[in-house]
Amino acid sequence: MGRKPLLLATTLILVIGTFVATLLSDQRPKLGLDLQGGISVRLFPAAGTDPALLDTVRQIIENRVNALGVAEPEVSRQGDTIVVDLPGAKNRQQVLDNIGSTGEMTNREVLGQPLPADFKIPATTTTTTKPGATTTTLKPGTTTTTRPDLTGKSCKDLVDNVSVFWDQVDAKGKHRVCYQLGPNLLSGDQVKTARASYDSNQGGWGVDVTYKSGAFTNIATNYVGKQVAITLDNAVLSAPVINKGITSDNVRISGSFSEAEAKRLALALRYGSLPVKFDQKQTTVEDVSPSLGKDQLKAGIAAGIIGLALVALYMLLFYRVLGLVVWLGLGLTGMVMFTLVTWLGTWQGVTLTLSGVTGIIVSVGVTVDSYVVFFERLKDEVRSGKTVRSSIETGWKKAWRTIVAADAVSLIGALVLYALTIGSVKGFAYFLALSTLVDLALAVTFMHPLVFILSRRSKLVAAKGIGIAAGLDVAGRTSV
Repeated sequence: MGRKPLLLATTLILVIGTFVATLLSDQRPKLGLDLQGGISVRLFPAAGTDPALLDTVRQIIENRVNALGVAEPEVSRQGDTIVVDLPGAKNRQQVLDNIGSTGEMTNREVLGQPLPADFKIPATTTTTTKPGATTTTLKPGTTTTTRPDLTGKSCKDLVDNVSVFWDQVDAKGKHRVCYQLGPNLLSGDQVKTARASYDSNQGGWGVDVTYKSGAFTNIATNYVGKQVAITLDNAVLSAPVINKGITSDNVRISGSFSEAEAKRLALALRYGSLPVKFDQKQTTVEDVSPSLGKDQLKAGIAAGIIGLALVALYMLLFYRVLGLVVWLGLGLTGMVMFTLVTWLGTWQGVTLTLSGVTGIIVSVGVTVDSYVVFFERLKDEVRSGKTVRSSIETGWKKAWRTIVAADAVSLIGALVLYALTIGSVKGFAYFLALSTLVDLALAVTFMHPLVFILSRRSKLVAAKGIGIAAGLDVAGRTSV
């Protein structure tokens, strides 16, 4: 078997084999918010917020949702609001907990034992220090604090009233306990990195945290053996005990964490703090139905099929047998794109949206153009007096330069769009670039070797009315 037949056979086996394997698997392309539905959240900054900070806020929220593993989230700034689209998301409260929290991250000493959520502040003897304020002892041995009289209030009621009480929320969103905490020892902006990892020696999950230089030294030295709570807004995320021997800013937080809890804590440590607060009363959460997007997708696919059918018919009428090469090439392109989109969705979280579908449909024109360029170069060669067989390699070399130039323009445009835009335009650019690269690959591995092989079949070349010679306008020559 020659080099070109081997290249063609390898391409067909690889493309068709991976496509069939993908169909037989349970993996399918991941669909975006407009195609599969999900949740869209609009966040409104509190009054007086500096608009210059919103771009930073958008980036932090984008980092949060990306780290959560949400497939192709879209975080955009629209005027003075932040819009977060999460395809496939269904738990509204979980979404708000993850992205709506403004995240004042602090480290505070735990002053007493955790109290149950329904604990009621008992009536105690108080000494008035100034009008409207009292000094209240919560229980023997605890630190006193000056604050309004909260007798009879529960721990849950204290969160918005005093800074020394914080509540801890479990995975189901139910309050469990509240802590009495001291002042802030270390802010969240001192965290450089944090990641969840499994320690086979300890047999459990934990979080490896790296603080900025010298940031953790004071706590490690002065609070050995004490609990220091890590708080985010009104929640105690973890309250680890400071062990002896900590001499650097690389710290591991260990305990009875599940994998999900460790990852959630690491996420909060990395992206917990936002430079602005949001007005929770104005925050809107919208459940997006996929029905409209699917209707639009069906209409787009129907239009695409009609367009492809017309193009295929034109190619067949104009280039005869060579038109079948275009048909096969488009079929292979479709298989490759299906496989790639599925693989990228599974392993990279890339989702297919309506804009992405549009990019793929637009790329069909780029693909067909590559075939037309090659065939027209062949026409030029045979019109100069060469036979069909002898014109293949010369025509290919000239056509390849043109194909590369045309695809390069398309690719550069897609890359610029991807780099400078956000949202749906970015999706369009991504899939246009991907389809363009597929076109270049198949031009070398499929189109060229197949036309080369067909040109070596004299009966196929000279077939009256339908042969290659007829498609290249040289039918009737004695030598083709």
